[in-house]
Amino acid sequence: MFEYLNGLISAVSPSYIVVDVQGVGYKVQVANPYRYEENKTARVYVEQIVRDNEQALYGFYDLNEKNIFLHLISVSGIGPKSALAILAGQDLQGLIHAIENDDVKYLTKFPKIGKKTAQQIILDLSGKFTAEGQMTLGEAPVVFTSGNQELEDGLAALDSLGYSPKEISRIKSLLEKENLKSADEYLRAGLKLLSN
Repeated sequence: MFEYLNGLISAVSPSYIVVDVQGVGYKVQVANPYRYEENKTARVYVEQIVRDNEQALYGFYDLNEKNIFLHLISVSGIGPKSALAILAGQDLQGLIHAIENDDVKYLTKFPKIGKKTAQQIILDLSGKFTAEGQMTLGEAPVVFTSGNQELEDGLAALDSLGYSPKEISRIKSLLEKENLKSADEYLRAGLKLLSN
């Protein structure tokens, strides 16, 4: 329902922050509240989770962190709080490396993650990373960083059309050499390259 909140961080507590958006305070549970400064404005990416007895907003520093969270909670035995605990260390590359290299020991260092759950994480999430270490997630766009917003938007459009991160990564360097002016031009050029 919500993609992100832009607002003033009006409170920082050990387990959540409050984001004031035009006078409405949103309580957002985050992995590490102390990444945010009180009385400063910030963009917080969010995921709303509704259960029988509760509604909660979970917040993330960037889209990749949010995508990893969504993947983690798709694993049997991992709830939102466990997923936040895994993200709290902010060692996303270490997490990716552990999953891709069957490192059960690394994963069991997180609270409430036993050997069986760690093996399930590896089984479910292995191979779900792009060459850039980003995580793919169904309809959520893969974030391709290049320093060129039009190119990034064009690549995200290719992702939403169903091209795999591997295919998009293959043509990214070719598109970077082009001096195009809009996301539409990058999208059309990308489609041409992918059809060859």
